[in-house]
Amino acid sequence: MYTIGRLGAEFGLSRSTLLYYDSIGLLSPSGRDRNNNYRRYSSEDRARLAQICAYRQTGLPLKEIGRLLDKPGSDSASILEQRLGELNREIGRLREQQHVILRLLGTDKLRGRRKVLDKKAWVGLLRSIGLDENAMNRWHVEFERLSPDAHHGFLQSLGIPTDEIQSIRRRSRR
Repeated sequence: MYTIGRLGAEFGLSRSTLLYYDSIGLLSPSGRDRNNNYRRYSSEDRARLAQICAYRQTGLPLKEIGRLLDKPGSDSASILEQRLGELNREIGRLREQQHVILRLLGTDKLRGRRKVLDKKAWVGLLRSIGLDENAMNRWHVEFERLSPDAHHGFLQSLGIPTDEIQSIRRRSRR
């Protein structure tokens, strides 16, 4: 059995966090000490807290985590896939912001420090290894066919505007 302090310390959580989890029904102690009525957590409670912490690292809200844990195997894969999609969209928005900032600064000196590869640099790289327009188009077609989400994310990482990305992907599907 674990005390609230010991369990919290093991997972790097405060006592108040564990008390909050108890108050919302996310993690309740298995029992109480007879002498002092302190909360006591079992190995199963510890395992549940490990799952809670893993799900928290994904950014899922506590309510969603409670649903996942109370109905194991229900739709956890779809919830996690949805969260992954949200993260991919957010990363794309952040990449766009990064490229806008670099354009507004009007300087290339930060580009090297931030390790940002833009469309111009990527096309230059492809041309330097001998790819012409047709070969680059075939490259896009294969990328889109094999991994459409990764293709989309890669185009976003180059700072390409959304309408141009949609155009490239449409041409790649033909």
